[in-house]
Amino acid sequence: MPGAGTDKTKAWIATPAPVVILVEPQLGENIGAAARVMANFGLSRLRLVKPKPAWPSPKARMMAAGADRVLEAAELFDSLTDAIADCSFVAATTARAHGQAKPVLSPEESIRRIAPRISAGETVAIVFGRERNGLENDEVGLADCIVTFPVNPAFASLNLAQAVALVSYEWFKRAAAGALPFAMPEKSQAAPKEQLLAFFANLERELERVEFFRPAEKRETMVINLRNIFTRMQLTQQDIQTLHGVVMAIAEGRKGPARGGVLDSDEALRLRELIADHAAGRVPSERGPVRGLSRLLRRNPTDAERLLWEALVADRRFAGLGFKRQVPVGPHIVDFVSFSLRTVIEIAPADESVEGKTVRAERHAWLAARDYRVIDVAAAGIEADVAGVVARLAAELDENASNKQ
Repeated sequence: MPGAGTDKTKAWIATPAPVVILVEPQLGENIGAAARVMANFGLSRLRLVKPKPAWPSPKARMMAAGADRVLEAAELFDSLTDAIADCSFVAATTARAHGQAKPVLSPEESIRRIAPRISAGETVAIVFGRERNGLENDEVGLADCIVTFPVNPAFASLNLAQAVALVSYEWFKRAAAGALPFAMPEKSQAAPKEQLLAFFANLERELERVEFFRPAEKRETMVINLRNIFTRMQLTQQDIQTLHGVVMAIAEGRKGPARGGVLDSDEALRLRELIADHAAGRVPSERGPVRGLSRLLRRNPTDAERLLWEALVADRRFAGLGFKRQVPVGPHIVDFVSFSLRTVIEIAPADESVEGKTVRAERHAWLAARDYRVIDVAAAGIEADVAGVVARLAAELDENASNKQ
């Protein structure tokens, strides 16, 4: 299973490349980190000149993070002259001007000059100095060119592995012609105009229903701007299908257990006040409108209704009692009802209008005449202490059951 960018199922890139020489590296961690970036960019030939840590180094292996083959193939030398003996061209990396009449190249330019030699089968080395003070003058004198980096002159010293990374990157970029290891997958073809226009028609139809295009005289401009937004995205067929689903989910509401309403709690409360003010909760001769209205109220609960319902459902004392929410009882719609217990729970709003109180009193009288017990609960009490309200309801139901026995 590939890790974070490391995939051992893929073949190791083994093409002719420069030799990396580290002169007297002081820390095993830096040797391991240098080996790691070499592996990142397809270099595998590492030579070490008198490394300070004992070799092999456990710390180097730890920092190599899987680039073990670079460390295992590393060659040890007693001097830089021995390490470059078989090389036809040597580049010395340094952050300091050594005052020597040699070409001074950037990493990119040095690789441009090195690449033809490697292609011709020559052995070319890039030399890196000590962490503390880099390469000495006589060591730079052994090189054919100097490689330095465009860095802040006031802070020019790079970590050893960072310097190796910069040169290795330039090498691999040239060797791979700048190709990236992966690209964005084409999971769906570009959407044809026919599909795009069908989406526009659907979107604009739903926006018309909510009166989005206002004022009317700006409708044409708004439509053009809206279409341009989606046209610039260069949508795929899958994108269009997803957007269709988004538009319809917003237009039709959620479905199943997650189905919700379109009103917030304050708006839902105002809806109930409006119904009470117009006595619309009572339709003596027509059951259909009452059932439709109950579905609307059920989909758009107030905060108090939602809190109490969630508490009742979660409380085992109410399991099996058959309470339902916002359903018609005859011509009336009640907040909660158990037909088996013939018990109604009603939530009294904090600021109930006179008309609302009158309608509620008439509803209670109608229910009492048909042997329903009505328990009133204050909305403010639910929001302040729903657990206490539920406990009181459970106690009243138990007491009522005991009285009937």
